[in-house]
Amino acid sequence: MPSDALPLPQFIDFDHRAPLTERIDEPCTREELRACLRDVSRLNRWFLAYRPLFGWLDSFVSKPALDPIRILDAGCGNGDALRRVERWAAKRRIAVELTGIDINHDAVAIAAELAPPASRIRWVSADIFAFRPQQPLHLVFSTIFTHHLSDEDVVRFLLWMEEHAALGWLINDLARAVVPYHLLRIFSRIARLHPFVRHDGPVSIARSFRPHDWERLCRAAGLDAGAVSIRPSRPARLCVARRKP
Repeated sequence: MPSDALPLPQFIDFDHRAPLTERIDEPCTREELRACLRDVSRLNRWFLAYRPLFGWLDSFVSKPALDPIRILDAGCGNGDALRRVERWAAKRRIAVELTGIDINHDAVAIAAELAPPASRIRWVSADIFAFRPQQPLHLVFSTIFTHHLSDEDVVRFLLWMEEHAALGWLINDLARAVVPYHLLRIFSRIARLHPFVRHDGPVSIARSFRPHDWERLCRAAGLDAGAVSIRPSRPARLCVARRKP
């Protein structure tokens, strides 16, 4: 059984990304990871985390689409987002080739277990920076992934997406702010979520970004201000999107 949630810091400077560690990034059993990711998915659904993703995807299929559209989910976790993309495509009769990639072998195994028998999603356990797609990608997205990275690796990730996403990319992550931090800390306890989630949820907010962070990181990746869209999405989301000409 998982241990109780660790105490959260008494003071956090929200002007800067907090140098804290999330328990999900540390070694744990597959059973603990499965339960943790299940509750992360529940939080994502409860707080409409996927809404920006589908609004973004819809913007690419308003005109005659490529056949198929190749989409990659970076840091896919248990695959909840990508399975939803598969259902989105099936409902609209859009041909897609979907790939989910995560550095955690257990997460990829869990994603494969949760996929329905008819699913054609390809699950890959690999470091995103070492991954080279077999065929060119059209779209790349990530959900609550980039706050796990150092600033330097966020820039590397931006460069990787610029190289491999022919049509565009989306980063759907959290926004660093005091009120969401404390509300999630309270809510996760009331909802009796997994101890990892009770700890990591607020910590994720403290480790995440504000618009000026993304402006700085995009500049470091050589992206002009007009090349990306940095927009909030309630509750407590900040999305960075790139649509290539």
